[in-house]
Amino acid sequence: MRTQHRSSRICSRASCKAPAIKTLTYIYAESTAVLGPLAMYAEPHSYDLCPAHSEKLTLPNGWTVTRLEPEAELAGPSEDDLMAIANAVREAAQAQHVEGVPTPVQPELGRRGHLRAIPSN
Repeated sequence: MRTQHRSSRICSRASCKAPAIKTLTYIYAESTAVLGPLAMYAEPHSYDLCPAHSEKLTLPNGWTVTRLEPEAELAGPSEDDLMAIANAVREAAQAQHVEGVPTPVQPELGRRGHLRAIPSN
């Protein structure tokens, strides 16, 4: 099955071509629908919905809907955070490869194909 990445997905409702912003899934055993943030990848038993269709969601009698909103702290690092991490990694790599200073090498216990075992410290 081919999955689509977040940015290219449209609403699952028939004839709607609006961009999807929410994903709807069902828990049949509990008669519950869960409407949350757009999933990373399209799944076969979930439905991507645009803003209009996610607001007008109706369910069968006796069913409940759980609406999940993303928490700000779970949104992930900002672009500035990622750049700071990348710069720190570059600086650490440059510090290890100072000219004239040998890089410590751990002895290998064994090698098989592309895998190798090294002793634990």
